[in-house]
Amino acid sequence: MGETVSAFDSFLFSASRACCSPLAIFIQIQGCLICLILALGWALAAYVRNREIKRIKDNMKGGNSFAFLYHDINDLEHSNQVKLPRVSVVMPLKGFGEHNLHNWRSQVTSLYGGPLEFLFVVESTEDPAYHAITQLKSDFKDDVDIKIVVAGLSTTCSQKVHNQLVGVDRMHKDSKYVLFLDDDVRLHPGTIGALVAEMEKNPEIFIQTGYPLDLPSGSLGSYCIYEYHMPCSMGFATGGKTFFLWGGCMMMHADDFRNDNYGVVSGLRDGGYSDDMTLAAIAGNHKRLITSPPVAVFPHPLASDLSFPRYWNYLRKQTFVLESYISKVNWIMNRALFSSHCYLSWGFVAPYLMAIIHIAAALRVASKEYSPEETTFASGGEHTAFPF
Repeated sequence: MGETVSAFDSFLFSASRACCSPLAIFIQIQGCLICLILALGWALAAYVRNREIKRIKDNMKGGNSFAFLYHDINDLEHSNQVKLPRVSVVMPLKGFGEHNLHNWRSQVTSLYGGPLEFLFVVESTEDPAYHAITQLKSDFKDDVDIKIVVAGLSTTCSQKVHNQLVGVDRMHKDSKYVLFLDDDVRLHPGTIGALVAEMEKNPEIFIQTGYPLDLPSGSLGSYCIYEYHMPCSMGFATGGKTFFLWGGCMMMHADDFRNDNYGVVSGLRDGGYSDDMTLAAIAGNHKRLITSPPVAVFPHPLASDLSFPRYWNYLRKQTFVLESYISKVNWIMNRALFSSHCYLSWGFVAPYLMAIIHIAAALRVASKEYSPEETTFASGGEHTAFPF
């Protein structure tokens, strides 16, 4: 046992010494810079959100009790509400999770004053979501315009993209905007109105998006996904122009799909795997504007049974998404994104691993009461003193 411990101690002290090399110090400084950049990014995101919260509170103090819906209370006048454009909300569904029904209710109980229709699209009537949506539709009866669309099996693109395109094909002919939502998105009653207001204010917007605010359930997998999404959220918390796109919430001009502008339909239909990556690539190729308003933050409760294997499967799918592309430039960008993500992730983690080695070595010295002479060991033919 003593020889094994000595061998382990020798290895541990050697590893700790290696973590003091110039390269190791560079990696640790780099990790500190990555942490600093993340902190600044989250501080900026918090500033954007707090600025919007302050605006709402100031408007409420000024007499606008509906500031969470509209900046100007006059926008609630009937004469203005009847002028609001028609919106079609398309939701591709698959399966039925523990939070889905609550999410769907939040989506259909919108306070948007204009014409609104909801198209829930499933692959077949055998999907568990079909029966849940049928019950939801009967609960609301004629109070909400809910349509259930059976899309059938996809043959040229992913099932989600296929469901989206079938939903767009069935939307009302007078719809001006189409809003794509995932089944795990929980909406605020004023979300649709806020998105439409931004689209009306700036017709140059190609896609308007948002991002999820994950609410961990307490399981290891849920915290892993929460940690994975936190850095990504900084790209959306700009309060304006962004280069990122989240497929869980995308509002676009309906005519872009009717006329296949910029190849949005053909790009998705002919081999499209990821809706957001494909549309982001199209926007980049054609220099089109993507925006993320500060109010487009969506509570996203994570499943209580979200285990680490499920998180790992999710991570593998996210990586596979980067293997799909619509053009050569998009392929290069995806490769660059994947490479930078891996490098920065390990650059963030590596200093913590080095710190663990140092702490383990220090605890080993203290527990065994080694003297400085005893921590001296042979390495590569020369004697090197342990750094402590």
